[in-house]
Amino acid sequence: MADQRILIYKEQQRFKQFWLWIILLLAAGIFWAGFIYQVLLGGKFGNNPTSDVQLTILFALMGIALPYFFYRMKLVIEVQPGELRVRLWPFHMQPVTIPLHLVRSFESITYNPIRDYGGWGIRWGFKGKAYNMSGNKGVLLFFYNKKPLLIGSQNPRELFEAIKLAKDLKPDL
Repeated sequence: MADQRILIYKEQQRFKQFWLWIILLLAAGIFWAGFIYQVLLGGKFGNNPTSDVQLTILFALMGIALPYFFYRMKLVIEVQPGELRVRLWPFHMQPVTIPLHLVRSFESITYNPIRDYGGWGIRWGFKGKAYNMSGNKGVLLFFYNKKPLLIGSQNPRELFEAIKLAKDLKPDL
């Protein structure tokens, strides 16, 4: 039988930082230019050009695969009765499940991603672990026996309310 769990809240996030996409696309553009100039047009790209085979491999990895990887990366947050699920694709094949009975308290916060956690993604900092993709708002979970966990959100108020509701409900089994 299919898993018919009650979904209280769901959010999907992607990298939206303009500066990140500028850097990625500029780097990819260099490899595109090199590939077109050297492999397709027969010139020599740079002072000490690499072979066409090596440049083609670099082009495939840095000019196509890296931007595609960042484009496809996404953070999915789901709140279900008694649990919170977080999945940062492609790093998690299955969601990380956080049983809400282990959460002592939680609060909606505004934070500094760089200073507090060292950036975006799956991050570890002095303040604990964070799952975030963009922005500077989220819900901070405090546990009974481990460091806090930040879940970055574009809708922190709704996530907070969903966690509050789900904490009081029994998980579906």
